[in-house]
Amino acid sequence: MNQIRRSLPVVLFLMVVLPMSAWERRPAQIHSSDDRGALTFPSTESPTAVVAQFLAQRGHDAVTVRSIAAPRRGGIATQSVSDGIASLRIDQRVNGLVVYGSYVKGAFNEQGQLVHLIENLVPVPSEIRPARIAEEEALRAALGRNHPAVAFPDRVGREDGLVTFRAGGFFYAEPKVERVLVSMADGSLNEGFLVETWTRRKNILTHTLVSGEGDILNVELRTNTDQYFVYIEDPGKEAAQTLVSGPASVTPVGTNPSPNGWLNSGTHKTILITGNNVRAYLDAVSNNSPDSGGSNVTTGVFNTVHNRTAAPSTTANRAVAVQNLFYLNNRLHDVLYVAGFNESEMNFQENNFSRGGAGSDSVNAEAQDGGGIDNANFATPGDGQNPRMQMYLWTGKPSHQVVIGATTYPAAGAAFGPALNGTGRTGALSLTSPAEGCTAISTTLTGKIAIIDRGTCDFTVKVKNAQLKGAIGVIVANHAAGGNSLMTMGGTDATITIPSVFVGQSDGAAAKAAVPGNSTIRLTTPAPLQRDGDLDADIVFHEYGHGLTWRMIGNMSGPMSGAIGEGMSDVLAVVMDGDDRMGEYSSSNPVGIRSAPYDTYPRTYGDVAGTAVHFDGEVYGAIGWRLLQLYLAAGLTNTDLLRDLVQGMRFTPAAPNFQQMRDGILAATTTNDCKVWTAFAQYGVGNGATSSVSGSVVTVNESFTIPAGVCP
Repeated sequence: MNQIRRSLPVVLFLMVVLPMSAWERRPAQIHSSDDRGALTFPSTESPTAVVAQFLAQRGHDAVTVRSIAAPRRGGIATQSVSDGIASLRIDQRVNGLVVYGSYVKGAFNEQGQLVHLIENLVPVPSEIRPARIAEEEALRAALGRNHPAVAFPDRVGREDGLVTFRAGGFFYAEPKVERVLVSMADGSLNEGFLVETWTRRKNILTHTLVSGEGDILNVELRTNTDQYFVYIEDPGKEAAQTLVSGPASVTPVGTNPSPNGWLNSGTHKTILITGNNVRAYLDAVSNNSPDSGGSNVTTGVFNTVHNRTAAPSTTANRAVAVQNLFYLNNRLHDVLYVAGFNESEMNFQENNFSRGGAGSDSVNAEAQDGGGIDNANFATPGDGQNPRMQMYLWTGKPSHQVVIGATTYPAAGAAFGPALNGTGRTGALSLTSPAEGCTAISTTLTGKIAIIDRGTCDFTVKVKNAQLKGAIGVIVANHAAGGNSLMTMGGTDATITIPSVFVGQSDGAAAKAAVPGNSTIRLTTPAPLQRDGDLDADIVFHEYGHGLTWRMIGNMSGPMSGAIGEGMSDVLAVVMDGDDRMGEYSSSNPVGIRSAPYDTYPRTYGDVAGTAVHFDGEVYGAIGWRLLQLYLAAGLTNTDLLRDLVQGMRFTPAAPNFQQMRDGILAATTTNDCKVWTAFAQYGVGNGATSSVSGSVVTVNESFTIPAGVCP
């Protein structure tokens, strides 16, 4: 067997500044054959034994090889799928403790041969430095000394190395602290702690790595918050609701995605529907629990009619939100199951029907969550814990106005900064230098309303830079020709104290022409009707996509992997809906919430700079849309593409870059190489493309080359 070994860097965005001697994520080693043949001979031994022998032959010492012999909670995830490939996932464990960030991820054929292996093991030294602090101190370090919960962290449980604390009503789930081993940059292996906290209001799920001395080594945010905006797809594309049926129960279980159907037996509420794959409920009061009220449903028929001319907060429309959210989650669960996101790949189900993985982790989907607006998020804990999806209402457009002389222009507001009222703020208009406001502004803006072009950095950066020069308000103008669609500007910065609005390109040009005249920015009164993200398949599918990548690939944090996570979630939505625009209904914007439709997307890999994961992720979204067009042109289907994308995640290391995502898909398909290379190369991820990450800075060398002989 002709074998090659590729060493690809696993990139990680560190949210804290670390000394050179701190924890270091080592590059993953990817083992594959250059002719896609097997790496080992046929075997009847266990997958773990085959991998252990392979690693020993590749130079790993006996102690390190033995460190993969004991599975973590949930055991070894192996299961055959329709193509005859079985998968293996296992963590490295020494002295009963997991080595943080170390793992083995393998694939086997029907003859028990290893065909692909990703390993990120660390050598086991002769001595391990014990921790000098206990779990309580690790929790205090992760929360911060002034956090209101640190005064009373009481132990309430211990199971398999996990200590659970009671820390007050601040949290959605009680904090957990796991004693782990940490591989340091100097080669030592030290005891430390992995602290999991999950907030109640904002659904922020965080894994904090704390050293045995109490220092913060790494912070991993496992909640993705997105700037997006069923009906099968959304009310903007469908004249009426469609009555659909859930799947029938199947006995025996077999391989049906939902063998017991979608709906649990018993009585449900119109605003609380529970099944094996998802528990959907109204959370308008934002206490992370089902709201009271609603009508009993004993027939299993949820047929509340949507009133398009009424506010989402009406009784009927709240019921519609929950039944729609329940449907969309189940629909995507079943589609992804067929594509390969099943129990052994840690999918989301309460009962796994003895088919691998850990159960008790259906999605908690919160409709019309009262904790935010113009947004959505999805927090993904480990296998066996329920993820949480929060869906928000969206501001109707135009929510704001820009008044210049006798002319009123439609505008949209921002998710940050103080709210405007009907009176608003008035001041002289001023252009800025630089026009995009992404770096320090040289123009004096004291008492003025700044006009800034939309560009390549976050909206919060632009507005903050104008505030620092004395501006009392900001108008952000769409910079693209013909870009008159409105969007709510997303972002979070508690230090911004001035209001801002967003206008279309031509209206922005009118504002610029009026300089130095006066303008007023204000709230539209009466306010237009809000829109409900629960009715928008783009938003729901995008959020679920974060759960898919976090579970199947692993760490999706940082500027590069975070961008891929956002882009892959967009890909899931556009492949499911067959539409190259995202969130048009929620955002009241025919172009959607991205900077350009994916069918005509102008940016490439070289434009990915680490400035904003949503913006950078658009490049990956464009690659996925191009892949779909190539598959369809070849007579293949959306399902065929989803299968290759999902199966490719089994061959992709944690914290991937664009090239590793490409190579994972290539490893999963033997017939669509030309399509994959064509789509990736069109956007600069061709043969020889490279990238690196340093802190929050991404450096890319793009390539538009397809390897010789790949395409006929």
